Amino acid sequence: MWTRGTLFISGLLFMTLGIALTIEANVGTSPFDAVLVGLAERAGMTVGIWEIILAGIFIMINSLLTRTAPELAGLLTAFATGLFLDGWLYLLAGMHLESIISRAGLFLCAQLLLAAGTALYLHTKFAPIPIDRLMLVLIDKLHTSVAVTKTFLYAVCLVSAFLLAGPIGPGTVLTVLLGGILLQYAFIVLQSFGIMPTYESSKS
Repeated sequence: MWTRGTLFISGLLFMTLGIALTIEANVGTSPFDAVLVGLAERAGMTVGIWEIILAGIFIMINSLLTRTAPELAGLLTAFATGLFLDGWLYLLAGMHLESIISRAGLFLCAQLLLAAGTALYLHTKFAPIPIDRLMLVLIDKLHTSVAVTKTFLYAVCLVSAFLLAGPIGPGTVLTVLLGGILLQYAFIVLQSFGIMPTYESSKS
């Protein structure tokens, strides 16, 4: 349990650091994160708080799709995610990169951290944040892979981010095209170390 807890917290820290670095790179965030930033800029409050608010909405959606009681434990994970994300953004607030090459390099590193952190925390099988729970529900119901399902969710979020005037850029398009593939590859890397979530091994 202590090992799982350590992996869970580490995964969330890596994932939120990746998100924060993506935002600071200023070349376009993932579509879901663009929604969070757009809401924070247009309606106030922090990116992390909007993470928690949207988590509550996705919990209800997941409950309707699975016809089960709302998974409130996922809200605790979302609370930790929002807290970590706001913390990273506070620590990185003074980062200013002028060169497009340095910003692109930071963006790519952030994507690797994001994929690795997401795969790592999902491996522990503690309550995932609701957007990731929705991904797992769709994988089970539609019998698709992580790459396909993640790309589909990114595409849906992209429309919302556009309507909210979130930070959409070349990085956003790259995330839609490659984010799901990177996450799938992260699971494969974990498998090479003898770590593979059961829901993913059944879709490989």
